[in-house]
Amino acid sequence: MDFEKAKETIVRHLEQNLPVDLFYHGIHHTLDVFDAVLIVAKNEKIDSDEDLALLKTAALFHDSGFTIDASNHEECGCDLARGILLACDYSGSQIDQICGMIMATKIPQQPLNLLECIICDADLDYLGRDDFFKIGDTLYQELKAYNKIQDVLQWNQLQISFLSNHQYHTEFSRGNREIKKQENLKQVMNIVSKG
Repeated sequence: MDFEKAKETIVRHLEQNLPVDLFYHGIHHTLDVFDAVLIVAKNEKIDSDEDLALLKTAALFHDSGFTIDASNHEECGCDLARGILLACDYSGSQIDQICGMIMATKIPQQPLNLLECIICDADLDYLGRDDFFKIGDTLYQELKAYNKIQDVLQWNQLQISFLSNHQYHTEFSRGNREIKKQENLKQVMNIVSKG
């Protein structure tokens, strides 16, 4: 398994092929999830080099399908991963695990094992961070550009629904992101109630 070759290949692919109006799902999001995966994995005591490499690879590929088709980007990301990772000496079993992690990030998230739980929590790590509103604004801009939402009120109602229904899956994220996520939810609810 040549992780460095895989990383170089997918980062280059993302830089060259992601649409410029993906204000949220750009390479910055991929790299944020990559960093979050490392933090969550460390705190969940993942110390196997192979598991860490699989997690890092899945993080880099998890939204790569946006370069092909946004509506089913997880499936497209798996297809892309299969082609690239075979050429980087990943085994079929390793690729299957990576695709399982990518598919687990599909909303609503349904992780089946610890590695899938870790990437799911890393993907939505920002919900329980101080930069929630800054990052959320990029998602608002993206959804507006793609005519998925009409205005700020609709956006805030969407956020309230999403935050209310979201659950973190790992002990680390429940212990270190949930309280701030609830604070962020209250702030959005206050914004809506003030009209």
